[in-house]
Order: sequence, then C-alpha cells, then structure tokens
Amino acid sequence: MRWLKGMLLLVVVMVAAIGGGWLWWQHKLDEPIALQSPMVYDIRSGMGARQIIDELHERGIIDERWPYQLLGVIEPARLRALRAGEFEILPDMNAHALLGKLSSNDVVRHRLTIPEGRTFSQMRQILNQAEPLEHKTRDMSDEEIMAALGMDGEFPEGWFFPDTYQWLKGATDLELFKRAHDRMVSTLNEVWAERQPDLPFDSPYQALILASLIEKETGAPDERTRIAGVFVRRLEKGMRLQTDPTVIYGLGQAYNGSLTRADLTESTRWNTYVINGLPPTPIAMPGRASLEAAVNPAEGDALYFVSKGNGEHQFSATLEEHNAAVRRYILNR
Repeated sequence: MRWLKGMLLLVVVMVAAIGGGWLWWQHKLDEPIALQSPMVYDIRSGMGARQIIDELHERGIIDERWPYQLLGVIEPARLRALRAGEFEILPDMNAHALLGKLSSNDVVRHRLTIPEGRTFSQMRQILNQAEPLEHKTRDMSDEEIMAALGMDGEFPEGWFFPDTYQWLKGATDLELFKRAHDRMVSTLNEVWAERQPDLPFDSPYQALILASLIEKETGAPDERTRIAGVFVRRLEKGMRLQTDPTVIYGLGQAYNGSLTRADLTESTRWNTYVINGLPPTPIAMPGRASLEAAVNPAEGDALYFVSKGNGEHQFSATLEEHNAAVRRYILNR
C-alpha cells in the first residue's frame, strides 16, 4: 500500500512538473521579445529554422532559444513555414507574433520616387543610389539599357513613367527600368486613344515630345492645357515653339543656370528658337497630366506666355501684348 501511495505521489509530482513547465513555456511564448526598437530582419534564402533561431538570439531579438526549439518539436509546421525575405520586427511582438510575421507575405517593400520632369540621366542617378537594389546597369551605356529593354536604337529620353515604385530585396535596377518603361507605353497608348481630333501631329511619340515640353514649362495643374493650347496653335500656324527648356536641354552640361541671347541662337537638335516644329525627342519624363494636356489642349487665342515669377504664366494673344508682359514680369519696367 505504501508503494502505491509513493507511485501516486510521483505521478502527482510529474504532472505538476509537466504542467508547470508547460505554463512556463506558454508564458515565455506570450511575453514580449527582447527587441528594444523596431528593426528589419533578413531571412536569407536557404536558411533553416535552427539557423534563424540562433541568429535571432545572437542579434538580441529573442533572449532565449529553448522556447522556439521546443515549439519546433511540438509544432514543427510553425517553423517550417518561415520564409525568406526582409521583415520589420516590432518590440511589442511576442513569439507567436514574431513567427507569424516571419511566415507571412508581409515583407518590407522598398520604394523610390522618380519625380515628373526629370531626365533619363537624373533617373539613372536616382536608381544608382537606391538600396538595397541589385545594380545591373551602373556600367551600362544608355544604348545598352535600351537594348536590354527591347528598345534597341531608341533614344531613352521620355520613355519612362515618373512615379513611386516599390520593390522587394533581390530586385534589380533593370527590372525597375522595365516597369517604368512599360508604364509609360501603356499610359501613352491610353491617353492617345482619348485625343482630340485634328491635332497638328500624328503619332503617340510626338504627343510624348509635346508633353515633355509642357511638363518642363509649368507645374501648375490648371495651366497645362493652356500651355498645350499655345504650343498646338503655334504648330498649326507654322510658328516656332520658342520654349526655353528645349534650349537648356540642348546645351546639356554647358548650361550654367541662366540663358543668354547667344544660347537662344545655339544650333542644337532641340533648340526650338532655331528649329521648326517639335524637337526630335522628348526632353524629360512627363506625367500623365501633361500627356493628357498634350492631346487635349485648351481652346483659346493665346500664342505666347511668360513666367510671372510665382509659378504661373501670363498668356497673350498678340506679340504686342506679350512684349508688354515681358517688360512687366521679366524686365520689371
């Protein structure tokens, strides 16, 4: 009889120990992790659960390994679900939240913005500085990039849509170039399909060129269609466009921040004070609003405009009115 009592006591002690251990384990899984501030943790491709747990401990994200190791024994599917990627880990997470995060599609998305009106050269600089991004194009020429995008022989300016782009770790800059290019092609085709009839140009590419001039001339949303109207009427009348941004673009590195009379007569492919009609290529990357303005210009009689110095323009129908506006806003007379 005494041995039976002893066995019962042993069973009670064992059950109590197991129950206590179980409760302690659950407590460890429920308490916040050791992290003091948010951080991004990268699970590299090929990492196993044991390696991940060891690294989380070594980096001070978790203070003990055994609760996770035990979980891997009792619920192995929880650790098998861990996936490669960058994850943002927060200090108030417990083990369940941490493992849920590291098993999810909620990975860190990096982003960069290509502003409207930037040139292809400026876009390359933005992508060259972006991290973490695999850089395939740093040592490529513009021509090589276009060839890699299936646009062999095409001049790159204007062919990339300005916007904010997101990517996951492991993406390449060439992939972002392709996304921006595909976006411009699709947007241009959409806008061209909604164009006004009887425009003085007959191809989407010419609309892209005109849109780039509009983009560089104004950032005021309500002026884009008016600027477009001026350019379209001048094209219809055979007047030169005479827009300063084309001069600046043609000067390239020679532009020192201010235009001179000599600059306006500089013979470049883009100088619309010298050439007739549209320049041969875009001079920047226009946004959708400028593309839409190019093919849906505002009606009116204005043939000239001049900057007021506050981001807006004074529009004039005659040269006499325009010269008066120049004296007022530019020459301060």
